Amino acid sequence: MKSASTSLPARPLSLPNILTYCRIAAVPVVVGLLYWQSILDGGLWLRGAALAVFIAAGATDWLDGYFARIWGQQSSLGRMLDPIADKLLVASCLLMLAAEETIRSWSLLASVIILCREILVSGLREYLAGLRVSIPVSRLAKWKTVWQLIAVGFLIAGDAGDKVASVLIGKDTTVITNIGLALLWLSALVTLYTGWDYLRAGLKHVIDE
Repeated sequence: MKSASTSLPARPLSLPNILTYCRIAAVPVVVGLLYWQSILDGGLWLRGAALAVFIAAGATDWLDGYFARIWGQQSSLGRMLDPIADKLLVASCLLMLAAEETIRSWSLLASVIILCREILVSGLREYLAGLRVSIPVSRLAKWKTVWQLIAVGFLIAGDAGDKVASVLIGKDTTVITNIGLALLWLSALVTLYTGWDYLRAGLKHVIDE
C-alpha cells in the first residue's frame, strides 16, 4: 500500500474517460436486452445483441487503460470510475442471469462470492482513503476482472450459444452455458483469493496505525 496523496488531473473529456463512460452506459442496454429476451419472452436474437454490446463494453476496459498509458492520460476521474464501471457491468449481468435462472442452484454461490468480495474491497478502499492510503491493484486482480467478463460473456450467450453449438455438432448440447458456469466458478475462486489478499493488506495497515 502507498499514500493516496498523489494527485492526477481529472481530464473528464479524455478518450480513456469517454470509453469508461461508454462502458457505464452499456450497463442498462445489456440489462434491458436480457430482460426483454428472458423475462418478456423476446427472440433469441436479443441474446446475441446483448452479447455484442457486452463484448464492446468489455473491450473498453482494456482500451481505456491502453490509451491512458500510451498517451499519458491517466486521471483521477479515470482511476475512480474504471473499477466502478467494471463492477456495475459484472454485477448487473450476474443479477439478471440469476433472475432468469441461467445461473442457478450451487452456481449462485459463485455469484454471491463475487458480489460480496467486490463490496468488501470497495468498503476497505473507502476506509483506507480516509487514512490517505491506497491499495495498488495487483496483476492477479486485473486478471480476475478478465475472467469474470469472459464467464459472463459465455453465460449471456446462454441458450442462443447452445443452439448454435447444437447445430454445429449435430446434437443437443449446453456446452456454452456449462463453459460459462465453469469459468464463473474459476473467477469466483480467483476473486475470493484476491479479496483475502486485499483484506489482509488492509487489516495489517489498520493494525499498524
